[in-house]
Amino acid sequence: MIQNNYKIKYETVEVGTLDIHLKTLKNKQQFFDKNNVAQKLGISSAQWPIFGVLWDAGKVLANLMLTYEIKGKRILELGCGLGLASLVLNKREANITATDYHPEVENFLKYNCSLNSKKLIPYFQASWDATKATVEKFDLIIGSDVLYERTHVNLLSSFINLYANKNCEVVIIDPLRGNHNAFCKKMGTFGFSARKEKPIANYLAKAFKGNILYLNR
Repeated sequence: MIQNNYKIKYETVEVGTLDIHLKTLKNKQQFFDKNNVAQKLGISSAQWPIFGVLWDAGKVLANLMLTYEIKGKRILELGCGLGLASLVLNKREANITATDYHPEVENFLKYNCSLNSKKLIPYFQASWDATKATVEKFDLIIGSDVLYERTHVNLLSSFINLYANKNCEVVIIDPLRGNHNAFCKKMGTFGFSARKEKPIANYLAKAFKGNILYLNR
């Protein structure tokens, strides 16, 4: 199916006992930038489709959130992309908010919410270089494959600190892009302790070589 000059597809992802229905980009060769909105945000044609493809790290985060303790927690998903983990948490009636920088994410998230639940997931667009919070702070902040560039270490850690409550948990799925040690060290300057754990991801087609990073303050 073609929409706005790019091709999409529909798929159903099994997360434990849940079936999550998604509209995604058909492949990583898609691109559409009406009025050069993405270009003005610094998003290149090569980066543009990344948000709309389902990655293994996102599946690991979604499966982790299937049983994660959420009672009484205000939760934020960083760089949510298709928001698979957010959709799982929404099914669990969690207090979940999502954020991303890409101009197409909000439309995809709204549509995918309609495929899975009548409840929309609150969303705000934000750059990681923001210096002022635009919404209330969070008790649990999650993300998958958000450390894919060295420059993201300082940007992401500062952004998390901006939106983290005094007592906060952070869960990041890192597919070993080489920046996790520097990230954990930087988070330590904001008072977070860190540990890592190998996920059991037998639901994936191939072994997941990355880690779950748990940070607490």
